[in-house]
Amino acid sequence: MSNLFLLLAIFIGGAAATVQPPINARLAEKVGILEAATVSFLVGTLVLVLVSLSVGRGSFRGILQVEWWQLTGGLFGAFFVTLTILAVPKLGTGTVMAALIVAQLATGVVFDHFGLFGMRQIPFDLGRLAGVVLLMVGVALIYRR
Repeated sequence: MSNLFLLLAIFIGGAAATVQPPINARLAEKVGILEAATVSFLVGTLVLVLVSLSVGRGSFRGILQVEWWQLTGGLFGAFFVTLTILAVPKLGTGTVMAALIVAQLATGVVFDHFGLFGMRQIPFDLGRLAGVVLLMVGVALIYRR
């Protein structure tokens, strides 16, 4: 898989991540915030189970051999989805997405610097600091009361 294809896929994924919160927020108007998050995860889980069973190359049996912390991704995902459902109607999609991007980038550069979770280590430098600061300025410019 080429890097260009991966970047395109990430771009599409980012767009999808931006479409999801307002859709879920509208769902929450009908069913409630936690219930909307549950429905969102349920639909996603059903789709992933079907895709995994039809084209997956791994095995769910491997779950018995993982460390406990490797199962916490769903917990963080549930927190993320629920928080966006709550925040988008109050702050707007643009502000929420901008703030999420800054938080993701800041967290990512810390993870990179320390090589957390066994990932490749990439030292923190002034360029990365400038990128985070400029994105924070972007959030301030996007946020409107």
